[in-house]
Amino acid sequence: MRKITKAIIPVAGLGTRFLPATKAQPKEMLPIVDKPAVQYLVEEAVASGITDIIFVTGREKRTIEDHFDVAPGLERTLEEQGKRESADLVRSISNLARFAYIRQKYPKGDGDALLTAGHLMENEPVAVLFGDDLILGKTPALKQLMSAYETYGTPIVALAKVSPAVASSKGMVKASNVDGHVFRVGEIVEKPALGKAPSNLALVGKYIITPEILTALRAVRPKEGEELRLAHALDAVARKSEVYGVELEGEWLDCGSKIGFLKATVRLGLEHPETKKEFKEFLKSLD
Repeated sequence: MRKITKAIIPVAGLGTRFLPATKAQPKEMLPIVDKPAVQYLVEEAVASGITDIIFVTGREKRTIEDHFDVAPGLERTLEEQGKRESADLVRSISNLARFAYIRQKYPKGDGDALLTAGHLMENEPVAVLFGDDLILGKTPALKQLMSAYETYGTPIVALAKVSPAVASSKGMVKASNVDGHVFRVGEIVEKPALGKAPSNLALVGKYIITPEILTALRAVRPKEGEELRLAHALDAVARKSEVYGVELEGEWLDCGSKIGFLKATVRLGLEHPETKKEFKEFLKSLD
């Protein structure tokens, strides 16, 4: 079984739910406290053992490349000002992993984004991380999926329990428990009608995909005007072969909406060593 060393992070979306903030900058670069959202994903991947990060980008996404590149001028200026700790912090970002970038020509769905980077998969399993989902916990979320892959050797999806009210806006799975937090996925239903979800387990934007998922993606024929989605391929494979899911241990921060992003900012702001004390006092002072 090949070791997982690569992670694909699709970042070509338009971020329309966060306009006008995303008019001139990627949604993935919006800061949560003092760090862009996408850096949390990269750090999660690296903490899980990933050495190579592949970004699927689009137009107007150059700031992501710049963020993970070296910044000699800034580093030199900080050192000249005696701010060595800040210089080391900036320098460390470019050393997190080896980075590669490929452009998705048009925003035609996350499945199309993965096919755009498919040739960089050398008949191997890879991790896929989407920018809206952060998990706070002792064990990195991706590491939990990678551990399951070592046991089952199949595509692995991240899962979390949600309420019926939320289920209609998520990808939901029909699944049977296998062992503790591990489930065998039989079906994936995208945004089921209220009360029609097959379970209370929702897909979280973290996956281990295998070459058969890319094969399934190439076979999907979306309806006119419909995007090509990874969920379509996972559902096809789950129905005829094996896909497993891991109910993640940790707190799920869904940053895909304004309120979710604000909640994540508050949650991480209460953990940051420079802000937690004063921020907590401020929140208590509110009516």
